Amino acid sequence: MSGPALEIRGLTKHFTLHVQGGARLSVLDGTSLRVAPGECVILADPSGAGKSTLLRVAYGNYLAQDGEVLVRHRGAIVDVARASPRLVLDVRRHTMGYVSQFLRVIPRVPALDVVAQPLRERGEPASVARSRARALLERLGIPPRLWTLSPVTFSGGEQQRINVARVFVADYPILLLDEPTASLDAASRRVVVELIQEARRAGAAILGTVHDAHVRGEVATHVRTLGSAEAA
Repeated sequence: MSGPALEIRGLTKHFTLHVQGGARLSVLDGTSLRVAPGECVILADPSGAGKSTLLRVAYGNYLAQDGEVLVRHRGAIVDVARASPRLVLDVRRHTMGYVSQFLRVIPRVPALDVVAQPLRERGEPASVARSRARALLERLGIPPRLWTLSPVTFSGGEQQRINVARVFVADYPILLLDEPTASLDAASRRVVVELIQEARRAGAAILGTVHDAHVRGEVATHVRTLGSAEAA
């Protein structure tokens, strides 16, 4: 099947501020863009422009008032903006990974199992999932003494590396990256850049936001702003 792996058409999103008399805050207004396999499209708008909101809508965390989020999934096209919760979960399990800015995990689950979870949900044996998780944790510089601990106790940089590891462990065809190198030291940032480059070369379609101009230059095949996204 040819064409984009991810296509956003006419996406509109606003928030109603109930504590401010029901005022409406418009964040996205008819945004459209496409990402093909092997492309890395980075949004370069300033903070507050709606980049994270776009990624959350694309992942199905936020509902859109209008528009489509078309994802190539299991040989068909799924509109995440209108799909059932069950179908959205299947897209997340097999097709679309999302590196958020914040770690959200069940307390007391060891870091190794947190990273292995996406593969276990696909039916991979525990030994295979944990082996891949170990390799990625090592690569990202998470010491083995932390693998049996819950990542809710980790530092901000360590938590971000767990966020990255549990997405890149699964080889998703589509990746949504919300500041994946934020709060990372130079060595960890270098590894994340390499992971993004490797995923793109393997054919992943990547849409993300990166404030670091140097990192952006290393990973992006296209740099867009939300205002120019429709023409992309």
